[in-house]
Amino acid sequence: MTLEESIKQLPQNAGIYQYFDKEGRLLYIGKAKSLSKRVKSYFSFAPSLKPNPNLSARISKMISQTASMNYIVVNSEHDALILENSLIKQLSPKYNILLRDDKTYPYIYIDNSKEYPRFEITRKIIKSSNIKYYGPYSVGARDILDSVYEICKLVQKKGCLKSKKLCLYYQIGKCLGPCELDISKEAYKKELDAAKELIEDKKVLLKKLEERMLFYAKNLRFEEAGEIRDRCERISRSEIKSEIDFASNENYDIFVLEHTEHRAVVVRIFMRGGKVISSSHDYIQLHEGYDEDELYQRVLMDFYSNGKPPIIAPILVASEFEGKDIIESYLTTLFEKKAQIKVPKTGNKKQLIDLALINAAELLKKEYKEDESNIAPEIKKLFSLQRAPLRVEIFDNSHMSGVATVGAMAVYDENQFDKKSYRIYHLDARDEYSQMRELLTRRVESFSKNSPPDLWILDGGSTLLKLALDILESSGIFIDVISISKEKIDAKSHRAKGGAKDIIHTKDDTFNLLESDKRLQWVQKLRDEAHRCAINFHKKTKLKLDKESKLLTLKGISQAKVVKLIKHFGTFDALKKATVEEISSVLNLKDANIIKNIYL
Repeated sequence: MTLEESIKQLPQNAGIYQYFDKEGRLLYIGKAKSLSKRVKSYFSFAPSLKPNPNLSARISKMISQTASMNYIVVNSEHDALILENSLIKQLSPKYNILLRDDKTYPYIYIDNSKEYPRFEITRKIIKSSNIKYYGPYSVGARDILDSVYEICKLVQKKGCLKSKKLCLYYQIGKCLGPCELDISKEAYKKELDAAKELIEDKKVLLKKLEERMLFYAKNLRFEEAGEIRDRCERISRSEIKSEIDFASNENYDIFVLEHTEHRAVVVRIFMRGGKVISSSHDYIQLHEGYDEDELYQRVLMDFYSNGKPPIIAPILVASEFEGKDIIESYLTTLFEKKAQIKVPKTGNKKQLIDLALINAAELLKKEYKEDESNIAPEIKKLFSLQRAPLRVEIFDNSHMSGVATVGAMAVYDENQFDKKSYRIYHLDARDEYSQMRELLTRRVESFSKNSPPDLWILDGGSTLLKLALDILESSGIFIDVISISKEKIDAKSHRAKGGAKDIIHTKDDTFNLLESDKRLQWVQKLRDEAHRCAINFHKKTKLKLDKESKLLTLKGISQAKVVKLIKHFGTFDALKKATVEEISSVLNLKDANIIKNIYL
C-alpha cells in the first residue's frame, strides 16, 4: 500500500500516527482527535502527494522524507496524548522534541494530626489527615530540613518517641524531650512555629545559618563553617531572586520557553503563599528545529507525569500554544479538580512571566566549555550521525574468568560526565558477547523510564556494533552507535606491545585516526570512563564474592566447588535462594546441607 493510499484510508477515530522514512526509520509521532483530518492536513494531494505549502520549514522537511506511516486507534484524545508521550520517550523519533528531565521534585511536609509533629521529605502525596506541604524544591530540600532540625528543638527522628527515654539530642539541646518529659503542646508548638517560619522564609533561615557560620569561623572551626557556607549556597540556588511579593497567599507554577537556533531552555518557577520559593531549568537540544506548541505540551506532560502533585497550583505560561485544551483536560483528570493554564497579560502574574523569560534569556547566553564547544558537530560529520552527540551513553563490562561479571553505563551530557545517571549491572551471561547483549537489552527495556541518548559508544569491535544495532532495530528504535576497539597484531591488542592504536567502527565504515586527532581522543576519553566504572564495580563485586567464598571454604567447601557453584548459579545471592535439591544437583547432598545451614 502506498503512502497516499494509507492516508486516504485513515479512520476518523482518535489515535496516534507514526511517520517513517524510506529506510524504515521513525521520523515523528503525533496524536490526533481525528486521525484522518490531522494526517491529511500535512499533505497536498493534487497533482501528486507532497507537503502542504502552509507547513513550517521543519515539518515540511519531515513530510518530504516520509515514505510510510502507521497508526494506532485509541478510545479518546486523552488516551492518544498519554500514548504519544510514552512512545516519544521510548523511541526518540528524529523530529519530535525530547525532554530528558523526568525527575520528581521533593516536598517538605508535616502531619499535624500527630501528637508531636515533625517535618519530613516526600515526592508523593502522603495518605494521612491534616498534612501540610511546602515546596516543590528543585535543590536544597534536605539542606533546609537539616537546618531546621539544628536550629529548632523538635523530635529529631521517627523512632525517638517510641524509646520513652531521653537521648543524645536532648543532652545537646536539639530536642525538648517529649519522649520522657511532660512537654506541653504549647511549648512544642512554639518550636514548630519557628520551624515553619524558617521553611517559609529563606531569608530568615539564611540569616540564622550565616550567624552560625560566623560563630564557627571566629572559633576556628573552619570545617564546620565551610559546611554551613556550602549549605547556604545550595539553599540560595533553589530560587530565582524576585522582588515580586503578592499581597495574597497565591500559588502558581510558572513555565516559560526561550530558544536559539540549536537549543532551547525551559524555566520553571514555583510561587507558594505569594512568594517565589524555588525554580529550576533544563536545556533542550533542537536537532531539527523549534516547535513551541509541541515543546509546551512536552514540558507540562513531563513535569506532571509522576502523578497528582501534593500542591496543585494554577499554571502560568508565556504564550498560547496548540493543544492547551487537551493538556488542561488531561491535567484535570490527573489533579481530580479543574486544571488552569493561563497566559497573563498584565499585573503581578505578567511580571512573574517576564522574570522567568529574563532568566531564560540569560541561561541561553551561557556557552559550552571552549575546549570542546565544536566537537559534537565534528563527531556528527565524521561518523555520519543522525544527531550531534550531546548526550552519550558508553558501555563496558568486566569479569574475571566468568566470575563477578558486571556491566557499566557511563553518561556524557553537554561536555561533562553526568555521574548521577550512571548505571551498573550484575550480569548473568558468561561470555563477553552475551554479556554485552544482556547489558544493552536491559538498557533498552528501561527506555520508557529513561529516554534514549543521541549516541551509544561500545568498548568493542564490529561484532558488538552489529549486536547493538540489531537490538535497537528489533525494538523499533533508531539511535546512532559506534564502537572502539584496539588494533590487533598477531591476534593481540597493540596496547600489549606498547602502543594504543584504536579503531572506530560505525555502521558503514571503519576509521583509523591519528593518535593526535581530537575526535579519537574524545571517543577514547568516554570509553575509558566506562571502563573505569566497570572495573571499579567489578573489584567491589569480586571483594564481596571473595568474602562469601572464604566463608564456604572455612566450612569445608573447596575453592573448586565454589567456582562450580558460581558458574551454575551465577551469584551468591542466587545460591542463597537455591534449595538443597538444586544445590545437590551441582555438588552432593552432604555439601548441599552444609551450604544451606551456612545461609540459614
